[in-house]
Formats: sequence, structure tokens, C-alpha cells
Amino acid sequence: MVRRILIEAALAAAAAALLGLGANAARPSGSLPFIARQPYTLVVPCPVQGGQATALAPGDPLVAQADTALVDARSHSDFDSWHLPHARNIPFDYLESVSQAHVAELLSTGAARVVVYGDGQDPDSGHELAKELAGKGVRGVFFVEGGAPALGAGRP
Repeated sequence: MVRRILIEAALAAAAAALLGLGANAARPSGSLPFIARQPYTLVVPCPVQGGQATALAPGDPLVAQADTALVDARSHSDFDSWHLPHARNIPFDYLESVSQAHVAELLSTGAARVVVYGDGQDPDSGHELAKELAGKGVRGVFFVEGGAPALGAGRP
């Protein structure tokens, strides 16, 4: 009984493969290649409507000034393991826009500037969040080059 089911499944898979190969060969615009002729273009991060954000060196005095609103763009778990004092966590998501509530919260702080730091990767989540915040009307937005690792995250 089991042997018969396995044989029928193998025959169905072979028939489907042959049907797929035949359909591919019969395409009017030519067959699809089994192996890509050139590297695929990655579309993540998704393009967002963003503004301009200025880069800051990790040791720039603006990062530590009292009238600076600090934003950590990393995940909640990364934020919980290390963050700058007084930083708020707004995790950046490449597929979902930052909420209006977060934008309103930043606008209500009365801070002279907003400094965002992220994961320091390429692309940096801090840089991407900073551009998105600037595009949503937040003024004086900066991002820290190198992100949290440049600021000391992960160091003993």
C-alpha cells in the first residue's frame, strides 16, 4: 500500500516536472533560464519618502547635549541590551513606515535636534530612520555614522 502511494507520487511529480519544462520551452518570449545570467537585483530596503539627515561622528558633542533627542533605531532586544542614556527606542522596519505617534512624540519633546543611531550595518537602520523622520516633518535630524557599535555597544 505505502509502496503504491510512493510510486504514484513519484509519477505525479515527474509528470508535473515534464509539464513545467514543456510550458517553459513553449513560451513565446523564450524559455526562462534555470540559472540566472546575471545577479538578481535586491529591492530591500524598500524606497521610502525621505528627507535629508546629516551624518555625525560618534564623538560629536551634539550627541551628548541635553537639548538633543536621542533615538535608537535598533530592535527592542538590542535596545534592552545596550543604549545611550535618555535614548528612546523607535525600531526601524524596512517594510513598514514609522508611526505618526512616534513622529508626534518626537515633535512634542521640544528638542533642538534629533540624533538617531542604528545598527551600523550597510544600510544603517539609523540613517534610514533619520531620513524617514526628516521626510515626515521632523527638523534638525542627524544620524551617527557607524551606529551603536561606533558609540560603544558591545564593548565591556
